[in-house]
Amino acid sequence: MNILKRYGFYFLLIGVISDFLTPYVLGVFYPQLDQMTSVMSLFGDVDSPVRQAFLIWSVVAGCFYVLALPALYSAFKPASHELAGLAVLAIGAYGIGDCIFTGLFSVDSADAQWNFSTWVHNIGSGIGYAGFLLFPLILFILYRMKRDKQMSRRYLILFCLSIAVAAIYGLARLPQLNQFAVFKQLGFWQRLSFIFNYLPIVYLAMTQLKNRKSVKRSIKNI
Repeated sequence: MNILKRYGFYFLLIGVISDFLTPYVLGVFYPQLDQMTSVMSLFGDVDSPVRQAFLIWSVVAGCFYVLALPALYSAFKPASHELAGLAVLAIGAYGIGDCIFTGLFSVDSADAQWNFSTWVHNIGSGIGYAGFLLFPLILFILYRMKRDKQMSRRYLILFCLSIAVAAIYGLARLPQLNQFAVFKQLGFWQRLSFIFNYLPIVYLAMTQLKNRKSVKRSIKNI
């Protein structure tokens, strides 16, 4: 457990980087898939040439998120056990629901009806994405409790940005709006939404690692 607390934020960064790179690396080997219009889960479709790589990659990325949870809880436990638990729940929901479940339960776009695997995949993705969206809001409240106005303001801005882009992504999924050019780019809005969801996590991990190094330097100077 001490190892996870020590290296947890490194695991968190690795999880984000590997998750972010997934569609762009695999897209090289699947040029038929239009990145601007297709959602990322289609990389794991039964007819995808990169299906196995996508499924394995998703599970591995999810595992890195899960390995980061002890460090995340330890960092915010002094401020609030409840909110630290919610932060862990948010990242855990994404790591398990939207990464690991994606790898274990793929979709079949050719099937007109949802089968069990598609149901689990879509429900897990929905819960995980909700955790993704709420994470910066939880950090905003945590830093506000710690009376860190600068950090709380930054996470509030990141939360508003991620919600705004997520709203456009949600509108793009509505069939009634597909006639408008801006909403036809479903894949683009999904990827952009994920980038804004990654930013609070990356910023947190970098801040925690920077603070840890500062503490170590201070101890050495004593």
